[in-house]
Amino acid sequence: MRKKVIAGNWKMNMLPDAAIRFIDELTPLVKNTDNEVVLCVPYTDLFYCLLAAQNTNIKIGAQNMHWEENGAYTGEVSGRMLKSIGVEYVIIGHSERRQYFAETDETVNKKLKAAFTSGLKPIVCVGETLEQREAGKAEDVITSQTEKALEGLTDEQVANTIIAYEPIWAIGTGKTATSDDANDAIKAIRKKISDIYGQNIANGVIIQYGGSVKSSNAKELFNMSDIDGGLVGGASLKVEEFEKIVNYNK
Repeated sequence: MRKKVIAGNWKMNMLPDAAIRFIDELTPLVKNTDNEVVLCVPYTDLFYCLLAAQNTNIKIGAQNMHWEENGAYTGEVSGRMLKSIGVEYVIIGHSERRQYFAETDETVNKKLKAAFTSGLKPIVCVGETLEQREAGKAEDVITSQTEKALEGLTDEQVANTIIAYEPIWAIGTGKTATSDDANDAIKAIRKKISDIYGQNIANGVIIQYGGSVKSSNAKELFNMSDIDGGLVGGASLKVEEFEKIVNYNK
């Protein structure tokens, strides 16, 4: 049985004092959940959040990383640096990174390999635009992104990769793929993994849904056969809302 992983992506929000307060308020509300709880926070919040989350079941992740361990890459942060302060998770290839910062399938693959080298747990994002969806290319796009992201990984690494299917047209728009559409897309991703790495590995890979996930739709989405939790954007900035998403099965 795959575990549900519910990760908040704070994006470029939340100063350290508010971040600490958020974790202090969230901790007692999610302490009894069976689901994995992750908060992916801005770099400036990481150390404060790691301290606040000590002795809790809340895991802390970063939102990006560089593929090199060190070097002349002004403004970048390596996986090794993240690991050194206790970060566990890292988001790789979010559509906003692809759209605004020239992230490509190649750099996603390089970062994914570097994440494993650094001992981090990667959450790799794939998703189609509205234009690609309307042109009937959604499945081709997301399965191609998945294949290119995982290229060159070992079976064990693939098995330990979390994939987040985030239809780009649903991110921050209030629009959500129907639960059936989301499940079908995730099934297609799982089938692509099965075709390359075998059914046993594909069955174990955690694949989340992201794109305007909120407390009102979390239960329906997460109860689908192939959806293993969510990568939550705006709703993860509100304690009460995020708690309801984490505890969707209570």
